[in-house]
Amino acid sequence: MFRHPSTSCSGGSLAHSSLSLSMAPLPRTSCDAASRRVVDPDIRLAKLRSSPRWRRHNAALSASVIDPLRRLRLLRGSSRVLCLAAGVGQAVDALRGAGVGDVTGVDLVDFPPLVRRADPHNLPFFDDAFDLVISNDPAAFTGALFPSRFASEIERTVRRGGAIAIAVDRHVNLSVVASLFRNSRLVDVRNATLDGSVASIVILSTNAKRH
Repeated sequence: MFRHPSTSCSGGSLAHSSLSLSMAPLPRTSCDAASRRVVDPDIRLAKLRSSPRWRRHNAALSASVIDPLRRLRLLRGSSRVLCLAAGVGQAVDALRGAGVGDVTGVDLVDFPPLVRRADPHNLPFFDDAFDLVISNDPAAFTGALFPSRFASEIERTVRRGGAIAIAVDRHVNLSVVASLFRNSRLVDVRNATLDGSVASIVILSTNAKRH
């Protein structure tokens, strides 16, 4: 009833296949793909955390996003936080390291164990599911196919009286950004250097009463 996998791949010896795999950036056949060693997600994450770039990014997030949100009383240890366009999960990791226990990271491509797959234009969460939504990638907003839909989905998932912190390119007109969040008010704007580029961090508070 079950097919047994072949012990060899057609087109060359096992030694030749191993050499080809080490030099090829992507698998060319199903045999090649099956022969690749799968890296444990926790081991991969540990390697990323030990890199200077990861530590610099987390320090910038703490100084430019996490600490200001705490001073504004928009972030607490008990807050439910959603990280949009989370990439490899640096914001998720930084928030958890700062003592926030309930943090969810999503992006178009998942990155276990910190980030799951989801479309920011159609988030798989109930209304008012989070106290805070953070997007620390400026390209998430400027590259959104439908910016107004992107903004409305964020507002839908944040509870009334919650907060939004979104990074945008510093050349973007901030009044345009604020106008897209129709049920929120602008609280603060600050500059941050993330991955070597300067961005504006826009912090908004969602209205107690929605239109």
